[in-house]
Amino acid sequence: MNIMERKNTELIKEFDRYIREHPEFADSIPNNAIVIMQLEGDDEFNRWSLELAKSHAEKGQPVVYVRIKRIKPIRSRIEQLELEQQVA
Repeated sequence: MNIMERKNTELIKEFDRYIREHPEFADSIPNNAIVIMQLEGDDEFNRWSLELAKSHAEKGQPVVYVRIKRIKPIRSRIEQLELEQQVA
């Protein structure tokens, strides 16, 4: 998996989480739509994402652009851990 594919996968995961928390946005996405992830300020990724979507779209298929304006850094979900150190 290349860097663009990884970025796209992460953005799709975040969008999925967002939709679960804000289900009203899902209502505005037509059935069978191609969803194109776009990240503000990342022209290279946006071109790649657009070309990928175009290559999969069928004639007459709805297209929805998800333009992500800001995204917070991923943080660990670990609440508690323990370290043990030994000498080899």
